[in-house]
Amino acid sequence: MISWARNFLLASPLTISLSYAVTVDIPVSVPSGAPMASGSLFSLSIEQDRWLDWAGNTSRNEFFFNTLDNLIQITGEPPQIRIGADSGGSYKFQRGATGDAQLVFPDPSATVPYPEADKIVVGNAYYEAARFLPRNTHIIWGVNFGENNITAAVLEAQAIRKAFDSPAVKDAGVILDFVEIGNEANVYTRNRLRSPDFNISEYVKEWSSFAQNVSTAAGISSSSHVKFWGGSFADSLFGTAGFSTQNMLSNGILDSPEGKLITTAFSLENDGLLQDLMAKSTIRSNLTIFSPDITAVKNQGLDYVLGETNNCPLHGVPGVSNVAGAALWALDYALFARQIGVTRVFFHQGIGYRYNMIQPLTLTRSALDASNLSTPLPPHIQPPYYAAVIAAEAIGNGGNTQIIELTVNSTKVAGYGFFTGGRIARAVFINSEAFLATTAERTSVHIDLSFDSEGPTSMDIKRLAIEHADDVSGLTWGGVSYETDDARPSGEETIETVDISDGFDISATEVVMLSFR
Repeated sequence: MISWARNFLLASPLTISLSYAVTVDIPVSVPSGAPMASGSLFSLSIEQDRWLDWAGNTSRNEFFFNTLDNLIQITGEPPQIRIGADSGGSYKFQRGATGDAQLVFPDPSATVPYPEADKIVVGNAYYEAARFLPRNTHIIWGVNFGENNITAAVLEAQAIRKAFDSPAVKDAGVILDFVEIGNEANVYTRNRLRSPDFNISEYVKEWSSFAQNVSTAAGISSSSHVKFWGGSFADSLFGTAGFSTQNMLSNGILDSPEGKLITTAFSLENDGLLQDLMAKSTIRSNLTIFSPDITAVKNQGLDYVLGETNNCPLHGVPGVSNVAGAALWALDYALFARQIGVTRVFFHQGIGYRYNMIQPLTLTRSALDASNLSTPLPPHIQPPYYAAVIAAEAIGNGGNTQIIELTVNSTKVAGYGFFTGGRIARAVFINSEAFLATTAERTSVHIDLSFDSEGPTSMDIKRLAIEHADDVSGLTWGGVSYETDDARPSGEETIETVDISDGFDISATEVVMLSFR
């Protein structure tokens, strides 16, 4: 169990420059229809080519394991792991292949310092590495659809099934939930994996044919635990128009016996200026475009997830994706996604990607511009990891937390209420105004709280301390840092205790969590 000392402060924090004040109404009892918030709301999508670097090959990657275990210590539930993405169209299973995956990469560039492999050959050890994940981790694994080779997909599905039936993986308590057939099928024409007239109707026909064979190979049936993820489309900026979850459903993907084995539908989403990324309005507009798809999926009784998402294309933008402001984006993004019906958000990760929460192994090449590093950069967490920690603490350990967005009369500040046992327990506020190293003055907002009935009388306050939105390190959550050699938290936890009637101040580029007494 992770533990650390606590310091309780009775004084309010220093106000920098008060810009305005707002009053926020908070219900004491949970409103009807408030969604449940899973402890694995923050989950991970991992690029398929370097999977063994994340999990470990002959032994587990301790740094990556620790980053997951930190969250388990808070919520009791590990993040779910999806293994797939672009490189899923380049990999093949080869019987008898041993040791590391065989990888061939294109040349790195300043734009894409760590490109995906364009050739991947794996053996059984590739799948068996799932045993290095924390117990009770739930897995989604992709098979190759891009090359339109059913035999290859069947061999991969058989290898996945064999791995999860093995004593080692069973003893580790790691669980296969879903098989995903293909990735971003609407870019296949651009990648010359399909003819120019490939459309959503053809996709459904081909998917159904693959699913008929893959379901048998992977042991997927109406009575099995393992099911299919349905859909995997890039947004219209990158792919062919007409590919959407709604159109997939209207073309009858659920009509076949294999289609009835879909229990979750998902989309891939990529959102720059840092302030534009962080903006409350941008986050909402980028997510609400999925509302029609979410409604269509919910009407079929299925879950809807964002299966591969992050803040900018091309693995992120230097000075935007890898800085402190991205932590505020990730937190608001995931919490608001839950409000509109998204069950879980899988933040995409790859070795050396700029938008990573976690860099799980030593880098010898800069993730910003592909230049050689004079000193190798050891494994480390990046600012968005703090968003996962804060969400975990807000949701808590118990499996009965519901979440609502609070109405905050501000274009800069977002708020969320968390209810356990039907009663308000915590609230999180996010001030997304970017305070940069070049900004002259840091503003703050004073927030007063109003409850609709007899509510709490005092509250504990924790803050995500950020010096500047464009800092790449130096963040602390309630005085605690995760920027350590082993990703374990370090430092004395700092909590302010104040009367509800006093309210609180929240500075530009800051997160505040209130725990009510």
